[in-house]
Amino acid sequence: MSATAGALTASVADIEAVPSRIEPRPPTAAAGDDSAWIAALRRRDGAAIVRLHELLVRAARFEVSRRRASLAFVRGEELDDLAEQAADDALVAVLNKLDDFRGASRFTTWVYKFALLEAAVKLRKRAWQGREIPLEPESWELLSSSAQAPEAEAEQSELLEAVQTGIAETLTPHQRRVLVALAVNGVPIDVLADRLGTTRGALYKTLHDARRKLRGHLRDSGLALESGLEED
Repeated sequence: MSATAGALTASVADIEAVPSRIEPRPPTAAAGDDSAWIAALRRRDGAAIVRLHELLVRAARFEVSRRRASLAFVRGEELDDLAEQAADDALVAVLNKLDDFRGASRFTTWVYKFALLEAAVKLRKRAWQGREIPLEPESWELLSSSAQAPEAEAEQSELLEAVQTGIAETLTPHQRRVLVALAVNGVPIDVLADRLGTTRGALYKTLHDARRKLRGHLRDSGLALESGLEED
């Protein structure tokens, strides 16, 4: 989330420079007149909605372009389609959340985040399409650090052993699957939610509960959790 927010802050001008295939722009309120534009959107004014969709398409295309290198196996027309889908979903989200806009930034800046996030979710799902979701640890080395002093390495081995024991003995099977998939194997949470037929919120709750149990187990063992399994 923070990386996406950082990209948003740094790239508003870049997003606005992305060419649009929707020409000409429909006449609406001036770009700086947020209140008039929002009022038009609340009325579901057709021209205002088309203008909003144009901006969302630009933002989605920008995010797709930014991540294109990691999706070299996906054809360009499919990426274009994903950007359009992201813009469509973002449009629905923005129209449903107009009352949440507080004017802390330009309206365009506020709406861009919807398209960036929708595009990021769709691209992550596409990247994992056809891949098996690992629900068991692929490697506990993901939690360890190399080139440590012997004393530190021994302490880390003790911690990892306690973590493995805690995961196996204190968590429910569902908590174990979610914790291992998200925190150990790096499965994106929206991908896991889609595969398990649940929501991000439900998975966050499961992850929180699993971490709480695991921290309690480690405290009882005289250890502290200082790895990727700790709270953000």
